[in-house]
Amino acid sequence: MSLIRDYYYRFQLLVHEIAKFGIVGAIGFVVQLGVQNGLHAGAGIGPTVSVVAAYCVATAVTFVGNRYWAFRHRKGKGLKQEAVTFALLNGVGIVIQVGLVDLTYYGLDMRDNVSYNIATVIGIGLATLFRLYSYRKFVFLAQPSSEEAESLQASPAGS
Repeated sequence: MSLIRDYYYRFQLLVHEIAKFGIVGAIGFVVQLGVQNGLHAGAGIGPTVSVVAAYCVATAVTFVGNRYWAFRHRKGKGLKQEAVTFALLNGVGIVIQVGLVDLTYYGLDMRDNVSYNIATVIGIGLATLFRLYSYRKFVFLAQPSSEEAESLQASPAGS
């Protein structure tokens, strides 16, 4: 049992970040599918435009959730730079997602709503893996540990 506890303490921050990121992502997922299906199935808008429009709405929702809740303990480079980097990385995420939807819809000629939504879910899954890594690495930066901060202050380069 102590082995499990030791691993939990070692990875506690990562576990909490992933859990919160997952909750924010689940909310974004509901927003994405709701807006996307409302536009595509409800309003008759094309598949690519529906995905991109819904993705933009979901991106705004998830930025707020990630910045102010999931990664609030991380020191970023300010709201403007975080928002720009977040948007650029989400640009890569939308390429992954739209690529799968377009491949299914146009390339495989699977134009029914079930195939459309399955392609969306798989695209979201792949893009989510990319986003989790990139948000932690480039947008919401980790604060140095207290030992690292002390060594930076004590070194000539830190002065």
